[in-house]
Amino acid sequence: MSPDANNSSESKTYAYLGPIGTFTELALAQVTEAKGEHWLPVAHVQEAIDAVIAGESFRAVIPVENSTDGGVTATLDALAATDNIHIYGEYLVPVTFNLVARPGTKVSDIRTVSTHPVAYAQTRKWLFENVPGHAYVPASSTAAAAANLLDENSIAEAAIAAPSITSHYALETLAENIGIHKHAETRFLQIGLEATEDDAHSAPARTGRDKTSVIVELPDDHPGALLEMLQQFASRGINLTRIESRPIGDRLGRYRFNLDAEGHIADPEMAAALKGLEQFSPKVLFLGSYPRAQKSA
Repeated sequence: MSPDANNSSESKTYAYLGPIGTFTELALAQVTEAKGEHWLPVAHVQEAIDAVIAGESFRAVIPVENSTDGGVTATLDALAATDNIHIYGEYLVPVTFNLVARPGTKVSDIRTVSTHPVAYAQTRKWLFENVPGHAYVPASSTAAAAANLLDENSIAEAAIAAPSITSHYALETLAENIGIHKHAETRFLQIGLEATEDDAHSAPARTGRDKTSVIVELPDDHPGALLEMLQQFASRGINLTRIESRPIGDRLGRYRFNLDAEGHIADPEMAAALKGLEQFSPKVLFLGSYPRAQKSA
């Protein structure tokens, strides 16, 4: 729950990939309208989406891609399998990893380190150089690894987590910014139910610096199929900022493409491109048009 959250009947719930202290929570902190509302930490991306679908959460914030590992497959697959979910905003968060431990712990005391596998991959070089011979314990998230240090049964002496983790738990920072990529960042989405004409919280209006996201299935596997899909945008002068494929799963050789394009559905060129996609593809899932994130918070 945000520090200034209230429990009134008017309060809206925002789900996010928890627990408290994750990078997703830092992304949620950028959502202006979420301040003072109820924040609900969940364990999985699908759980966050399900909370929105069930009406248990007004909106949810989930990770979609990072600068080091690309798309978050759990998010891409969950969005493709869910109807009536739209994107209402995007947020960039710098990904900086710190080494944290219980008060009084020294780097020389560390024998076992716990963190999420992605964080470990990014900090392994520093750990090998500064904590030689250490053992590694995977965790469901960097925040969970840090929280577990306070458990008397914890087998780890240290964890790799976000710099903000010490604001939530009685831990000390032993080393800062130990990741390989010093300027890494992760992109997050704010999602909610598809807006209706009578909904007071309608889809984001055109700002002139927008992005549109769609998921498109290729009709079949034939020469030039991917080019035909991309030409819907290229022929109209629309720049694609991301294109990522995922298997549909029913059989080999069948793929869907997650596309982000510069522009808003209210732009004539974008509207025409989407119409062209619908004529070309057996399934086009429009995820929404929303303001582009300008920089990391």
